[in-house]
Amino acid sequence: MREDEGVVGGSAGGLASVGSPILEAGPKAEAAKLLPFLALGARADLQAAAAQHVLALTGSGPGRTLLAGQAALLRALVELAVAPAPAPARDAARALVNLAADPGLHEPLLAAEPGLPARLLGCALDPQWPWAEEAAAALANLSREPVPCTALMAALAAAEPGESGLERLVLALCTPGYNARAPLHYLGPMLSNLSQRPATRAFLLNHDRCVVQRLLPLTQYPDSSVRRGGVVGTLRNCCFEHRHHEWLLGPEVDILPYLLLPLAGPEDFSEEEMERLPIDLQYLPQDKQRDPDADIRKMLIEAIMLLTATAPGRKQVRDQGAYLILRELHNWEPEPDVRVTCEKLIQVLIGDEPEHGMENLLEVQVPEDVERQLQQQDRQEQSSASGAAAAGAVAPETRSEGAAPT
Repeated sequence: MREDEGVVGGSAGGLASVGSPILEAGPKAEAAKLLPFLALGARADLQAAAAQHVLALTGSGPGRTLLAGQAALLRALVELAVAPAPAPARDAARALVNLAADPGLHEPLLAAEPGLPARLLGCALDPQWPWAEEAAAALANLSREPVPCTALMAALAAAEPGESGLERLVLALCTPGYNARAPLHYLGPMLSNLSQRPATRAFLLNHDRCVVQRLLPLTQYPDSSVRRGGVVGTLRNCCFEHRHHEWLLGPEVDILPYLLLPLAGPEDFSEEEMERLPIDLQYLPQDKQRDPDADIRKMLIEAIMLLTATAPGRKQVRDQGAYLILRELHNWEPEPDVRVTCEKLIQVLIGDEPEHGMENLLEVQVPEDVERQLQQQDRQEQSSASGAAAAGAVAPETRSEGAAPT
């Protein structure tokens, strides 16, 4: 998901409205003058105005770059973001969301406050913290890059004795009303980022924990494409572990219907075709709609594609009638790149089996020259599809939850 598609704004003139002593000066001098007013002991009205002013600065690239060189100010901002009421923690946390959306600022943020991931995690998983969503959004942005993601993994591993940080994260994500004052949608993208790490996938795919099973219903979560997309991204990353495919597709998890249902529409199938489908995909209502988010549809298709990497996986996907759902999706799909991805999966399902020794597509070693040719072909397909779209296809629906939380 794109948590950085738009940054949180604020009033740049807030300090003057409460009689701030900040004088007209250069940008660096102005930023330095903000520091005393961000301190936890500062007068409440000046502190709130200073936090609002910093938030406004983070709404532009030059403003974020300016703040990146102010280590003391960044430390004060972090302290304010995790401070209890009546401190203006929300504006400070929203400023951190904006700063974390810029990968180039991760290094100065962590240099100023090495414990930032752990401190934000404590807020995000605190069921009483009112700005937990902002903390989760900042972590979702930070965890897209390797260094802060490693620090976040360390913070999760350093949970209280006998308690798993990842277990707490999944509990918060899967429990309605975990925090009555914060929806915690951004825990989804954060978990998706973490699931790029083998240790996280090992936790999620532990056969005794039943973690994946708890995530599956969220593939149809109606209230937030951010949460839904984060969970789908997590499941897709788990599908890279081909050793678990038989378990994922088997009765203990039964992942395929949860991946196919968001791709299914209200189409009528013949009785013979209907019997090939899993029970949850049979006789869907006439008002059944596919997932409206093109990125999520593409990730769902990619997850199924990964499950077809092995011969047993391909057989199970074929036997559960996936082709029927994908055929109708392909006829309906308005987005060219999603349609191309769907075509590739259909070709796998209807094509001949690979020759002996190449049954596991994830383990096939592709020569570098062939890989370059395939990449070039893929780019040409995408370009051709995009050109066709420009000729008259409907534009994709605007993402309503891509921006950082407000």
